[in-house]
Amino acid sequence: MPVNKKAYEQLIADLGSHHVTLVAVSKTKSVEEIGALYDLGQRDFGENYVQELTEKQTQLPKDIRWHFIGHLQTNKVKQIASFIHLVQSVDSLKLLKEINKQAQKNNRVVSCLLEVYVAQEETKFGLDERELLQIIADIQQSLFANIRIVGLMGMASFVDDLDKIRSEFTYLKSIFDKHAKLRRSNFELQILSMGMSSDYSIAVEEGSNMVRIGSLIFGARP
Repeated sequence: MPVNKKAYEQLIADLGSHHVTLVAVSKTKSVEEIGALYDLGQRDFGENYVQELTEKQTQLPKDIRWHFIGHLQTNKVKQIASFIHLVQSVDSLKLLKEINKQAQKNNRVVSCLLEVYVAQEETKFGLDERELLQIIADIQQSLFANIRIVGLMGMASFVDDLDKIRSEFTYLKSIFDKHAKLRRSNFELQILSMGMSSDYSIAVEEGSNMVRIGSLIFGARP
């Protein structure tokens, strides 16, 4: 399915007026489809699967900023550490340590978002508030020279109840604000990544400055 150019340009205009970054979710999409969106000016793309990402990365322009937005297994980190722009889905200290280790091997500093669990769904990954506090404490006490925590990410419940979705985004924004005053060499919250095709407008209203949108641009996945 070709890229919906009109929908993309409308999105860019709407999000730009709110200073919100668009990450185009390109999982399952072809190199040709990603290339078509690249030709319209898009540079931030989000992928969920390591193997798919590494295959695409070798075939597409090197100035693409690749975001990993799916659940990342520690044994897969080394495959993307040399080029990944932002890991949005850090959900454990173990994963953070591995990203730091592999980034060091590649002589890089890798930017990361801590994924916070806000949805009441068993299938979602992320840190609860207690785990988030612990991981922030560990970051301050440990030497993580090759990672930078630059924000938080979260996914709302996949429901029709807009009030529920809004309340989850509001909750994540409150956590973001609570920790935004803390600044270290490897910790400074600047990005709040929340909102997808079905709920991004609510997310932006509640303070998101990065959204992850796929189907509005590429069409529904099979």
